[in-house]
Amino acid sequence: MSYHKKYAEWENNPISFWEDKAKNISWIKPWEKTLFQKNYISNWFHGGTLNTCYNCIDRHVKNGNGLKYAIFYDSPVANIKKKISYQALLDNVSSLAASLYQDGVRKGDRVIIYMPMIPEVIISMLACARIGAIHSVVFGGFAAEELSNRIDDVSPKIIISASCGLEPNKIIDYKEILDNAIKKCVNKPIKQIIFQRDIKTCLLNKPGDIEWNDYIDEKKSIECIELNSDDPLYILHTSGTTGLPKGIVRTNGGHAVALYNSMKMTYDITENEVFWAASDVGWVVGHSYIVYAPLLLGCSTVLYEGKPVGTPDSGQFWRIISEYKVSTMFTAPTAIRAIKKEDPNAEELKKYNISNLKYIFLAGERADPESIRWTMKATKKPVIDHWWQTETGWSIAGNFPEYGLFDILEGSTGKAAPGYSVVVLDDHGKELPREEMGNLAIKLPLPPGCSSEIWNDKNRFFEAYLSKYRGYYNTSDAGIINKDGYISVMSRTDDIINCAGHRISTGSIEEILTNHNEIAECAVVGMVDAIKGHVPIGLLVLNNSCTKSESEIENEVIKLVRDKLGAVASFKKAFVIKSLPKTRSGKILRSTIAKILNNQDYNKPATIEDESTLNLVIKLKDKI
Repeated sequence: MSYHKKYAEWENNPISFWEDKAKNISWIKPWEKTLFQKNYISNWFHGGTLNTCYNCIDRHVKNGNGLKYAIFYDSPVANIKKKISYQALLDNVSSLAASLYQDGVRKGDRVIIYMPMIPEVIISMLACARIGAIHSVVFGGFAAEELSNRIDDVSPKIIISASCGLEPNKIIDYKEILDNAIKKCVNKPIKQIIFQRDIKTCLLNKPGDIEWNDYIDEKKSIECIELNSDDPLYILHTSGTTGLPKGIVRTNGGHAVALYNSMKMTYDITENEVFWAASDVGWVVGHSYIVYAPLLLGCSTVLYEGKPVGTPDSGQFWRIISEYKVSTMFTAPTAIRAIKKEDPNAEELKKYNISNLKYIFLAGERADPESIRWTMKATKKPVIDHWWQTETGWSIAGNFPEYGLFDILEGSTGKAAPGYSVVVLDDHGKELPREEMGNLAIKLPLPPGCSSEIWNDKNRFFEAYLSKYRGYYNTSDAGIINKDGYISVMSRTDDIINCAGHRISTGSIEEILTNHNEIAECAVVGMVDAIKGHVPIGLLVLNNSCTKSESEIENEVIKLVRDKLGAVASFKKAFVIKSLPKTRSGKILRSTIAKILNNQDYNKPATIEDESTLNLVIKLKDKI
């Protein structure tokens, strides 16, 4: 069946569509109502009961797949590799879950997980799911203040952590950060379970500290607890680059159905293949596509503790694909740009056999067409940009190989996934015609797997996402839907600038800049201008192999934008910079850059990858 027929099938009867998908999940008790709506909250498979951990592990073992590898763990920074079968995963998860249950952790209790990319983080997540505890994973790069905020928000009974995390040429003392965070907290846990890593152990000298191996009795096990479809599975805080982090709540039933479906529909994966999401479990991509979706399907997932470059070289992604026979890979555009910057001719790729690879998927930030073209040329594989958010948990738009790939339109995130009705609205909520740029929104109800609640604040979800356009979820992304239904996400709505009465997307200028063959990546932000309102400023990062002078490049890109976009853009200033400030998940901190350059007050983002990059922008301010 073609994409268009499948989309029409959903559109004509969404209830029947999702009921059919729900048959792939093992339910303890069937649901009473497929979609139960109260106020703005949509509860899918209401009244049904299940257990996500059972669907991720137990049922595969019972179906005779216990010896199949569930996890390939590969850590070039620790020089460790492990292969973990579904049976071994079940044993480890059940033992930890039994110990947590013995300690009084029950359905609805929260457990914070503050761990690096090691198998124990997946074991911890699934152990919580097994007994109905709500896990809240905090990204390992967060400092004590941010960890403390999240502890106080969710009031965990237990915290599970590790002695340290590893970065290239750096060991991060997790225990010290955890101790400082708990000291700041009002809502303190009763215990801290600490996994000691060989590369750096820590003192267990605080009240409640206990070592992982001492805590877990491997002889004990526990069966899965029956949970309501509407019961929370996890809380995941948004990265908090602006404002207070929001604890996105995701429930069990709709999440399991949506993610299982997406593995086949969006990523074309079968149970006998290997899927790799090159992300971190601290982000939604890691939750959805390192842990839950692959294990719900019953395929193998890769847990990679390393970087796209520097651990030790720019060939590590190709090595992983080759070594584990990865069928489908999912990464961020910033990772591709980093590899391209280090190895513009893809020499490292020539060392490896990636014949098993079918597709590369990109998400997390706008994928510039040049990076897509470079990757397709280097790998000779389809490179598919797709669009989704922490709040949705799976892709809003993409390309759907289960139904036959449609043409890839570079610069577009593809077409709306069955389940989502995407429209473009003006600032007053009026739907705009095709080819006009505006605010991207999704008609309610949201499909299964999406959040409709912020932890500890019942009204915040409505205020943040639903109040601006009644009857729609506001994505806070700006974009265009063309005449053929292709969606192009141009930028966050905050990144639309008004230049002499013209609404200009900074993303459209960035797209032009990355066509220059010496630019590895770039950011365009608006500078306040007394006459025009705002004018765009370009910050450019060059390929390592570039031999031209900075002034030569700057002049060339100004001419390039004028030729492609016209004088209306008023793009007259561009500056070469060594590197751009980014979050740990690879998103460029455009809002922070704009505030610095416009002499506005700003808070140093908790998620910043390298603080020294802010100093580069501060120095640039004087030059401008």
